[in-house]
Amino acid sequence: MRTDLKQLQEQIRAGNFLALARGITIVENELDGYESLLLHLHENRRARFIGITGPPGAGKSTLVNALLHQWLKENKKIAVIAVDPSSPFNYGALLGDRIRMSEYYTNPNIFIRSLATRGALGGLSGKIIEITDIVKEAPFDLVLVETVGVGQSEVEIAGLADCTIVTLVPEAGDEVQTLKAGIMEIANIFVVNKADRDGAEGLYRNLRMLTHEKAGMESETPVLKTIATENYGIELLGKEILNFLEKQETIPEKRLQLLTEKCWRLIQEQRMKKIDQKKMVHELALAAVQNDFNLYAFTRSFLAQS
Repeated sequence: MRTDLKQLQEQIRAGNFLALARGITIVENELDGYESLLLHLHENRRARFIGITGPPGAGKSTLVNALLHQWLKENKKIAVIAVDPSSPFNYGALLGDRIRMSEYYTNPNIFIRSLATRGALGGLSGKIIEITDIVKEAPFDLVLVETVGVGQSEVEIAGLADCTIVTLVPEAGDEVQTLKAGIMEIANIFVVNKADRDGAEGLYRNLRMLTHEKAGMESETPVLKTIATENYGIELLGKEILNFLEKQETIPEKRLQLLTEKCWRLIQEQRMKKIDQKKMVHELALAAVQNDFNLYAFTRSFLAQS
């Protein structure tokens, strides 16, 4: 491992936020040395990951803001990974300023980073696993991952987080009845945010009823009411999250599935590096004009030669 990367990793482990930001940039953009940086991770499991998801307008950023306020009072060290939509021009995060969290930018116990989805499905960045692994090297207690808010396709967050919070608002009340498996099944805790609005009580009762029906012999998924802008219900939510994390002992099955999928993709990427695309184009151009051309036979033959 190069000396500068080794120093960077040591600085990340010591809690240097500038070093952590640089490490994330190296990995996110696959800059020189990113593979070496990943290969020398220590897999520190101290930090617990909390995913916050839900439809656009549910107040996820405000909820994160309120949780930061609560956990700072408990002397927690926290990282926030906010996954934002990508700019169509430079693939950067459109909401990278994170104005609502600006009061915490200079706080020595809070690290905030915005990531762009860059077209990735599931509400997460394509490099989210690698980036969260880099964050694990730093001495955080909790890591909050806030997703884009693209609806039911956000189930991928359940594979990353130790605890997944699904945030809904009263306006979503009619939709709850028609939600398919997806987003209903990934929640470890439901939050009815903006609970002072009309329809909040109805949504709360509907969720309680649905979680009761789904529970069977297992314990029911908690449903909590919050008004994040006023810090109402935030202390109880914070305690419920920490209680859930304390009870969790094994790797969640959904995370194992996500890791398996990621491992599969990494193997594909490694094997594809051996493929010479220019050579493929050249040979394909010659083969495709032959009367007996068969794409599948060509592919097998090309792979055997690579």
